[in-house]
Amino acid sequence: MTSGEAVVTDRESPFTTRQLLRLDEALRLADQATGLTFSIYLGELAEPIRESAEKLHSEIVDPHRAVLLAVSPSQRRLEIVTGDEARKRITDRDAKLAAFGMAGSFSGGDLIGGLMIGLDQLASHAGRS
Repeated sequence: MTSGEAVVTDRESPFTTRQLLRLDEALRLADQATGLTFSIYLGELAEPIRESAEKLHSEIVDPHRAVLLAVSPSQRRLEIVTGDEARKRITDRDAKLAAFGMAGSFSGGDLIGGLMIGLDQLASHAGRS
């Protein structure tokens, strides 16, 4: 997984091309604004879920400065994984607040909106580098 990337593992993307472009732009802006690397994984997560998300996070270039939003809609699971440097700027409380905002959108069927909310909130909490 490269930095600032959204990976969708399902054969057919749940997003339109326009939505993918918006998501790509949101990732780029979050990276630029914070100096951290934000990535999204969308698909099945192996059990145990947290360990699976942490393994994906470790595959990001410079995982110490990375933030991964791992979302498995079919399993109804969301994991936010932060590297050592990112964790200094995004607390567990910040991640939980972002997760609540995302979950609200997800439960209403708005996957792209939830991801955009999560990226925005996490980048806002991280602040500038």
